[in-house]
Amino acid sequence: MNQQALHIITPVKDSLETTLQTIGSIMDSDFHSDFQYTVYNDFSSDETTEKLEIVSAEKGFRLVNLKDITTHPSPNYLLVLQLAQQKALSEHAHLLVVESDVIVKKNTIQILFDAAQKLENPGLIAAVTHDEEGNINFPYLYAKNFDSGTVQTSKRLSFCCTLLSNSFLEAFDFKNLNPEKSWYDVFISHKAVELGFNNYLLTYLPVLHLPHSSRPWKQLKYTHPLKYYWLKYTKGRDKI
Repeated sequence: MNQQALHIITPVKDSLETTLQTIGSIMDSDFHSDFQYTVYNDFSSDETTEKLEIVSAEKGFRLVNLKDITTHPSPNYLLVLQLAQQKALSEHAHLLVVESDVIVKKNTIQILFDAAQKLENPGLIAAVTHDEEGNINFPYLYAKNFDSGTVQTSKRLSFCCTLLSNSFLEAFDFKNLNPEKSWYDVFISHKAVELGFNNYLLTYLPVLHLPHSSRPWKQLKYTHPLKYYWLKYTKGRDKI
């Protein structure tokens, strides 16, 4: 592959403290080429929106307030993916999703980008998530016993910190995603494999993940699972 462009996106729903850490870690990365970074603000509070506008002007990333584009209530992950795919394809770029509860290291982006150039027929390439103690955490608990290295996998890759190759973006139009769902990482992971691409988890490349800080109710999955699943099914939340 010879793509030399990279687009990075972060969907944001409040969680201002972690969001600012995510943005700072990306903007301070040691990356050998230019990249375009877009933060998609998904109906955050006025306070968060105002702060994002200030930080965008200071640090020079692109801020898209989804309230200016759609009246559809949050979450708008489908719209974000569709907009990001269109932009990446228009400039022959890979797309890197870094969510607002993930903090990357200085070399994370460069390593993911280099992997996209070197690995065989990549669809998705993900960094493994760790907690603050350095242990693998959700959503990659299945990888706890994997060796350190580059692991080709047919298991789901979360969008916590995941590169979607330009070739895969060319092969599958996100306009065909199911609008009834809320999240798409499981489906897209499996679709890439179905289309003949290889998905890779880089178990030697950890990023800090502070799960669900942007949607606190999802913490119930761990603290009060019965209440979580009651909300999930009665309120139609968290459709995967």
